[in-house]
Amino acid sequence: MHRDILFLLKPGFADPALPGQDFYCWHCALIEGVLASFPALGKNLDVHRIAFPRPREEVIALIGEANQSLPVLVLADDTPDGLPGASHQGRRYVNEPMAILDVLHRRHGFPPPHP
Repeated sequence: MHRDILFLLKPGFADPALPGQDFYCWHCALIEGVLASFPALGKNLDVHRIAFPRPREEVIALIGEANQSLPVLVLADDTPDGLPGASHQGRRYVNEPMAILDVLHRRHGFPPPHP
């Protein structure tokens, strides 16, 4: 894999456990806001917005069934060491929203959040 892939949930989804309502993932919305605020900075990043229902096959194919919670940033094969995250069968990923924002800053030039 040559580029980082950011997986976000498409907003306006239904959850069968909570019928009759539409939802958004606030963690994904936070990251969407950063992406929208700095559109020129995401050129080297692939963003995939996927549906809420599981299984999320596109994510599973990269980092395994146990790691399909979103948002998640799957790191390119040439990513240097020293970034936060976990790995699945040698593929590195970041699945904590603030850590994703940190990696977007460090790898893709997005500004950091104000402390």
